[in-house]
Amino acid sequence: MRVALVHDYLNQYGGAERVLEAFCEIWPEAPIFTLIYDKARTGAAFEGRKIKTSFLQKVPFVKAHHRPFLMLMPLAIEQFDLSKYDLVLSNSASFAKGVITRPKTLHICYCHTPTRYVWDDSHKYVEEFNYPKLIKKFIPPFLNYLRLWDEAASSRPDKYIANSCFVSQRIKKYYQQAAEVIYPPVKTKNFYLSQKPGDYFLIVSRFLPYKKIDLAISAFNELGWPLKIIGDGPERRKLKKMARSNIEFLGLVGEKDLVEYYVRSRALIFPQEEDFGISAVEAMSAGRPVIAYRGGGALEIIKEGETGLFFEEQTVKSLLDALKNFQDEQFDGQYIQTYAWQFDKEIFKNKIKEFVEKSLNHLIT
Repeated sequence: MRVALVHDYLNQYGGAERVLEAFCEIWPEAPIFTLIYDKARTGAAFEGRKIKTSFLQKVPFVKAHHRPFLMLMPLAIEQFDLSKYDLVLSNSASFAKGVITRPKTLHICYCHTPTRYVWDDSHKYVEEFNYPKLIKKFIPPFLNYLRLWDEAASSRPDKYIANSCFVSQRIKKYYQQAAEVIYPPVKTKNFYLSQKPGDYFLIVSRFLPYKKIDLAISAFNELGWPLKIIGDGPERRKLKKMARSNIEFLGLVGEKDLVEYYVRSRALIFPQEEDFGISAVEAMSAGRPVIAYRGGGALEIIKEGETGLFFEEQTVKSLLDALKNFQDEQFDGQYIQTYAWQFDKEIFKNKIKEFVEKSLNHLIT
């Protein structure tokens, strides 16, 4: 069976890229089709793989700044020739699901979210990103075009897999498609328990407006408690400027160091509404509780009072109330870690293989 993997763009390393890594382990000979690829920005995670990029790869500065080229991405994704493949597995939060396949090709889309900036987050997208006012006036018509394309593209996969029940509901609403839920993979066995955690709280995230890192910084500025932040992104300068001396920015760190930071933390701060929340599962794999906003995928991951705490509103006051109520001795690290094992990478791979096999059998019959 000839298999092709399709990914939106490989210029970062996050949850979607970890899913792609798992796909690569299941189908080691399958090529990756992606709009753009940056070896350095993905930490060389896909080095040695057969990667086929679109014409956008040759555009100057696109690897570091892909958002100005969104209007070209529907055209670029449709240019890939997938006619010789029997199975196409798209790993999509935006454009990958829009590839064109033969009638006899089985196209399964692992969907991380219906494209955020054209559906429920479209107004936030315009307001939160630091575009000049003149440019903001022209964004809505472009988003309308992308919304129409995205609606058409959503009918191209034969089957959908959602990364959470939260996303499955959104796929049903915006794409009118049913989606089976298979939670994303986490290397849970890479983590271990510490008998003596450190004195700091932790954030692991890309620096984007919807991640609400500014909310956490404001809360810790007021408390003066130690907070370490791992990650990078467009909001870096803004966030660093507002943080006081008790808050430390560590940038991007290697996998071994990341494990250590999780293990030594008191708890992970998770202030965003996320489609799933891999960093929350990673923290729990190290036996550490999560203090999370009550919304999105966190509701499927965290057991309140047992593996973490929720705060009700995305406000500084609400987060402060949760932090002041947090007690280390309330949580059993061994229980939290065992609970997290249900999200292990090998379990994910087995479920994906079962889903593909079942879908292929239905296609034959």
